[in-house]
Amino acid sequence: MPASPSPADETAQPTVVGWREWVALPEAGLDWVKAKIDTGARSSAIHAFDLEAFEQDGAEWVRFSVHPWQRSDDDVVELTLPVLDSREVRSSNGQVEQRYAVNLDVTLAGRTITTVMTLSNRDEMGFRLLIGREALERGFLVDSARSYAGGRPRRSVRRRNWGK
Repeated sequence: MPASPSPADETAQPTVVGWREWVALPEAGLDWVKAKIDTGARSSAIHAFDLEAFEQDGAEWVRFSVHPWQRSDDDVVELTLPVLDSREVRSSNGQVEQRYAVNLDVTLAGRTITTVMTLSNRDEMGFRLLIGREALERGFLVDSARSYAGGRPRRSVRRRNWGK
């Protein structure tokens, strides 16, 4: 994997992504998850349910489940990660909610980065995964006229995401 360019490295070419992309979540063993690339959101968020916070070795951890497909509850993947913090996040509809934040590896357009991801119920949202500015400022350029600039899975995987 190419190294992520630092903000100070002006010679590095940014990786172009579209307004929606297929990403991978290596820690969850998920090769394809559809994500909205959202320059209006500061942090990234993932649809998480069955959250269970617990203490382990003096640190706070959270166990949660995710549905990898947009229109299907068929598959469930469980993750257990250390909690970075709990923060107030204002959603797009103006509501403020308390959310756990965790570090999660995301592969976007062939580049794997570790980013802060807040855990939220996004079941009613069009995308169960949102990539925000904090992740994008690490060498990504968003072309809002494009979709899936980083590639997309074969048709059978895409159909599964449609709930078929």
